[in-house]
Amino acid sequence: MKTHSPNSRSSLAVGLTALIASVLCLFSLTAWANTAQAQAGEKKAHKPGKNLQQSPKKPKKKNKTSAHQRTPNQPAAVAANAGPLSATPEVSTWVQEAASRLPLDPAWTQKTMAQAQRLPLVEKWVLPPASPVAKDWGAYRARFIEPVRIQAGWRFWQKHQAALAKAEREYGVPASLIVGIIGVETLYGQNTGNFRVLDALGTLAFHFPQAHPRAAERQAFFRSELEQFLLLTSRSGADPVAIRGSYAGALGLPQFMPSSWAKFAVDFDEDGRIDLFGSPADAIGSVANYFKAFQWRPGMPTHYPVTLTPGQTDMDSLMAPDILPTFSVANFMAKGAALEGAALEHSGPLALIELRNGANAPSYVAGTENFYAITRYNWSSYYAMAVIELAEAVAREMQRKP
Repeated sequence: MKTHSPNSRSSLAVGLTALIASVLCLFSLTAWANTAQAQAGEKKAHKPGKNLQQSPKKPKKKNKTSAHQRTPNQPAAVAANAGPLSATPEVSTWVQEAASRLPLDPAWTQKTMAQAQRLPLVEKWVLPPASPVAKDWGAYRARFIEPVRIQAGWRFWQKHQAALAKAEREYGVPASLIVGIIGVETLYGQNTGNFRVLDALGTLAFHFPQAHPRAAERQAFFRSELEQFLLLTSRSGADPVAIRGSYAGALGLPQFMPSSWAKFAVDFDEDGRIDLFGSPADAIGSVANYFKAFQWRPGMPTHYPVTLTPGQTDMDSLMAPDILPTFSVANFMAKGAALEGAALEHSGPLALIELRNGANAPSYVAGTENFYAITRYNWSSYYAMAVIELAEAVAREMQRKP
């Protein structure tokens, strides 16, 4: 869905002992509602290795929110709404069961969960808005494709050209896309979150609001993420109470959920540990590894222009699969979606991607399997297009002033 620099983070990191040992692969997609996605009307998915690093104490400055978080910093609000999670009877029973099943040290698990706080603010934020805002691609786009983020992306690319080139070479994922993801997620590490991850995940694991239309599924997901977080910190010796992230428990520059950290994060700078907070190289390699795992196809465009003719386009059929690429070029065009140029040579399936523009007519593109791969990071076509366009904008800036 966010603040702090690696320098501000280092004072906390000193208190960490050996950081997280290697863990295994393959990932469960995630989704939750937030303000940015409420505007887009869609959900967020996520997406992390060997080491767990603490977040910083406080931000240098406040910045615009990313797709993951509503505000970069909420310490006062969190404190005002906090209460002991241990007051929930179910927690004690769960601790005993989880410690035996995972396995975790029972005494350590009990001590850790006794420090967790319930955050009603987080419970409120995961609910869909009472009065949904009309989807507006232009408004959503403006939050990410703007000068501050483009210039920050240019500086990030300039500083980490070697790691980005290595990731593109080894994983086949364009450097521009990696830059786009990290820019949308955390403004290149400036907004990584200031919620204690233990509190956020504990709250959503045991007090997920039942008013949510997918409450049971979402609560089960966050309980699983809490387990992964406890496993990561127990294996590393890191202090689970000190680690900070988003209000939904996402971590580091790429905002990986704990299960993603365990499955996709890599030690890309080869220093013997994985640090998605303080090592941009690890974040770069981990994002690339994530997309490779979700079948990113090197050289394939993410989308093509498409022309629809009112009254001559079978919109019901074209929109039925949503963003899942389903139609061959021939079938796509047979249903009234006109393509031209390079799109006519495309060999894979396509999807009709709709981006609504408030009261104005929607925009449409023909999405490829690579467009779909970006939505595996966040289940939103608006998010995917924002990442793509930020990537393109930063790439143009790199060409303009290399």
